[in-house]
Amino acid sequence: MKLFKLQTLKSFWTLKPPNRTFHCHPRLLASDVYSQYEPVRQGKQEIPKYFNFASDVLDKWSEIEKAGKRPSNPAFWWINGEGEEVKWSFEELGFLSRKVANALTKVCGLQKGDRIVVILPRVPEWWLVTVACMRAGIVLLPGISQLSAKDILYRLQASKATCIITDNTLTSAVDSVASECQFLKTKLIVSKGSREGWLNFTDLYRNQSADHSCVKTRIQDSMIIFFTSGTTGSPKMAEHSQGSLGFRPLLSERYWLDLTPSDVIWSTADTGWIVASLASVFDPWVFGSCIFVHKLPRVESAAVLNTLCRFPIDTVVSAPTLFRMLVQNDLSSYKFMNLKRCVSGGEPLNPEVMEQWKSKTGLDIHEVYGQTEMGIICSVFKGMKVKPGSMGKAAPLYDVQIVDKNANVLPPGQQGEIAVRSRPIKPLGFFSGYVDNPKKTAETERGDFYVTGDRGIMDEDGYFQFIGRDDDIIISSGYRIGPFEVENALIEHAAVAETAVVSSPDPLRGEVVKAFVVLSPTFSSSDLESLTCDLQEHVKKTTAPYKYPRKVEFVRELPKTVTGKIKRNELRKKEWGRI
Repeated sequence: MKLFKLQTLKSFWTLKPPNRTFHCHPRLLASDVYSQYEPVRQGKQEIPKYFNFASDVLDKWSEIEKAGKRPSNPAFWWINGEGEEVKWSFEELGFLSRKVANALTKVCGLQKGDRIVVILPRVPEWWLVTVACMRAGIVLLPGISQLSAKDILYRLQASKATCIITDNTLTSAVDSVASECQFLKTKLIVSKGSREGWLNFTDLYRNQSADHSCVKTRIQDSMIIFFTSGTTGSPKMAEHSQGSLGFRPLLSERYWLDLTPSDVIWSTADTGWIVASLASVFDPWVFGSCIFVHKLPRVESAAVLNTLCRFPIDTVVSAPTLFRMLVQNDLSSYKFMNLKRCVSGGEPLNPEVMEQWKSKTGLDIHEVYGQTEMGIICSVFKGMKVKPGSMGKAAPLYDVQIVDKNANVLPPGQQGEIAVRSRPIKPLGFFSGYVDNPKKTAETERGDFYVTGDRGIMDEDGYFQFIGRDDDIIISSGYRIGPFEVENALIEHAAVAETAVVSSPDPLRGEVVKAFVVLSPTFSSSDLESLTCDLQEHVKKTTAPYKYPRKVEFVRELPKTVTGKIKRNELRKKEWGRI
């Protein structure tokens, strides 16, 4: 990796933080940023009108570093598994992100409120862009690296984004649809080379000044928009504000992450999902902790285990699929350097996996439950009793209940819909709404509650258990997949007359996509095995690769209502052995 010499820093990328004297207990250090909001947490002061995470949190930690009151832990630590390594202090993160903010505003012409689509894998540039957007008031729209050209087209058109940043794996896909995106003005590539029609990201900001004044943002100003997985239509745009993502952890105590400036946290989440923002940006940096990142092109057991052994990682956050993979290994030869806390979220974790992990490592797995619209809703706090099969208790700020179809609160032990009280006062942490879709936003409200679409049960101790989705969303390896997109892709194939997509149980991924297919009368081939592979490849090319049906069953007809609507629920129940 090329290094650029600077007068004020040792290098442009691999920056060793200076040796500093650690003057107080690490637990107390968080109060340097965190304690100033104690009056707000106690209700003695109102939530501030203006807030910006970059200036009010990250820059404050930079000042603490310069004063020698933070341990010599990097704020950001990245590896790629091939010998390359990046370390930034908060001071260095600020320096570089200001240069990027200047590049986006002065060269690309982006202004406060403009939207930028960022589709990057786990590379340092994603964090630089994220922080730079905060500084400039630019609204970030992250996307996962497996998006297809069709996915990208929809996101650019729906968001009216004026800029896109990606790497060389997706530039061709972007170019194939760019002419249909009237608002798109600038394309930035994160690459060592160049491409016609694209600006090189590193070249663009490398020579920019680091003198940048953070814009003044209201706490309700838009900051990040995430795309959800739809059940019967295109993905919705869930908008989060400076307050719902950036200020929320300042009010939420140490609920699902109990961190200090000396701690190192590693989340394996894809950069396109909200958990990456929660576990790899906002919540750890509120406490001045070190965010560890492994590029991990593919999540493999050996790479994960070796990383946990080689690096001083205190907390790991991942989807249940990872833990299911890890317990299949002989863990007796692996000695984790620092690991103390394991957090699982995105889908339910099998109790037997929790028990195996505990017996092999001596560590509990703490489950969390959340949504794109709400962040973390429930969690098993540090020190709480772990109940296998339970996702813990309500997170601070949220009044979580089980309600019926009329929004009546149900008693413990009764199954209903998981809901969060949103009236008379909407708690900080809620999304602002679905962009340009007030109808869908209104549909999330029932009585005094926001309804999640998930069914569950609360026990007498206040622990919640996830039962399943009320809709048809498929949650596979932590990825939320709407069946509508998969069905649309399949129906484009000449062999398919009709199709229905549902979830199917899988021992590793929890559940996978299964397609029931009615063949077209004009289709004559009898080689169904070859056709299955052909259909799977077609879906991979038409949608994101992770959405393809891992199981395909050919049927004569699909169950339908009298009005002709496919009974996905009936197929799903049959698939899960419930009828």
